[in-house]
Amino acid sequence: MLALALGIIALPHLAAFLLAIAAASTSFAARGALFARSSGERGWWIAVAVLAGEGAMLAVAAMRPGAVPDGLLVLLPAQWASMATAAALAGEAAPAALLALAGTAATTMLVAALWPARWPYLVMFSAWLALSALVWHGLPAVTS
Repeated sequence: MLALALGIIALPHLAAFLLAIAAASTSFAARGALFARSSGERGWWIAVAVLAGEGAMLAVAAMRPGAVPDGLLVLLPAQWASMATAAALAGEAAPAALLALAGTAATTMLVAALWPARWPYLVMFSAWLALSALVWHGLPAVTS
């Protein structure tokens, strides 16, 4: 009521929105931590550049629909975050995108924790492809 009185649109599913923001933030922070751990002081700058590149891809896709193939967009964690937040703002859920963000965060944190071992990168890359496929195909509807 207060939001409407102030002219602010109330979020239909605040919990879903906050969950999407938390999952995206954790995923991006984990990537930043990995770059910082593997590249020293300039690692966070590399992470910012990677995220800026993903953001640029999303901006191009938003401004010119069809310019970026869907098969490429589904590979971007920034797209997963966009899907999850947009769904929450619309009062819907995007469980595949949320799961993908959480899974990416978990595998990236594993790789950062096991640094300098190189084998965890195979786990992270495999998980990233599997989670991209999950987002591409979605999760089956759950009925009660």
